[in-house]
Amino acid sequence: AVLVDGTLRPVPPAGMSLLRALSRRPGWVVARAELLRALPGAGRDEHAVETAMARLRTALGAPKLIQTVVKRGYRLALDPAADEKYSDG
Repeated sequence: AVLVDGTLRPVPPAGMSLLRALSRRPGWVVARAELLRALPGAGRDEHAVETAMARLRTALGAPKLIQTVVKRGYRLALDPAADEKYSDG
């Protein structure tokens, strides 16, 4: 599960794998091929990424949190610099 805007949201295993891969580089585009490698037991079909991503967006309840970058991949729509402002105090 993940915390989204103060609400605990259950996330399926495949979605959690994608979220981990995206969260390693928030704000940066992660290629579909890299996300496919992150999926547990995934073969070579990039459609598996699209399906898992759709389920992840639904689970998060915040579809705009993950942006599709056409022909490139996906991006976690977080600003790491904004997070630093809050962590400094």
